[in-house]
Amino acid sequence: MGLKIFFDVDYTLLSMDGSLRPRTRDTFEKLIEDGHQVYIWSGVGLRTDDVKRHDLQDLVSGIYKKPIYDFINGLELLKVPHWPDFVIDDYPEIVDTFGGVLAKPYFFRSADDDEMDHIYNIINDFAETGGSERVGYRAARGKRPG
Repeated sequence: MGLKIFFDVDYTLLSMDGSLRPRTRDTFEKLIEDGHQVYIWSGVGLRTDDVKRHDLQDLVSGIYKKPIYDFINGLELLKVPHWPDFVIDDYPEIVDTFGGVLAKPYFFRSADDDEMDHIYNIINDFAETGGSERVGYRAARGKRPG
């Protein structure tokens, strides 16, 4: 069974000028081919317009508001219907809670940025072994309720 993978938007997928991190679409396509589901969430609200602007809507299983504190209880409060199996974010606390990749912040447009390849490799490690030795991986510290 595939993972429910939640990607942050600002400085994870999008730079300050709104440009999309290189290889994002390719990475999303590979994750879906591998049987995973890709979700988008953001602490500043629903980012449907950004997903459409970058033509990613066909690859995204859902778009949600992300809790910015009290992350586990915040899922219910914000009506996020899925527990994130894996989180990619530039904010360490949420990655520590759910587990995933602490992404290098993407502040400025850069054609040389290869972070999405690195993220994909960590997700593959996790899907195969339940962890990763690669830089940026963080194991979950939060516990799923119930």
